[in-house]
Amino acid sequence: MALVELGRFDRQEAFMVQGRLEAEGIPSFVFDAGASIADGSWLLIPVRVLVDDEDFAAARKLLENPA
Repeated sequence: MALVELGRFDRQEAFMVQGRLEAEGIPSFVFDAGASIADGSWLLIPVRVLVDDEDFAAARKLLENPA
């Protein structure tokens, strides 16, 4: 098992993606959400969403077909 990057999103979108994945039983992790929040540049820094490599295909499919 290893974590792989599913994608990079803005801060709010990353947490929406995480919620959608976890609603489908796919654990995920949001990294970098707090990066540079003190100086106000957090809007410019993409936030990574990572999933287990075994869940990557299902997670990618879910993002491509969100229905």
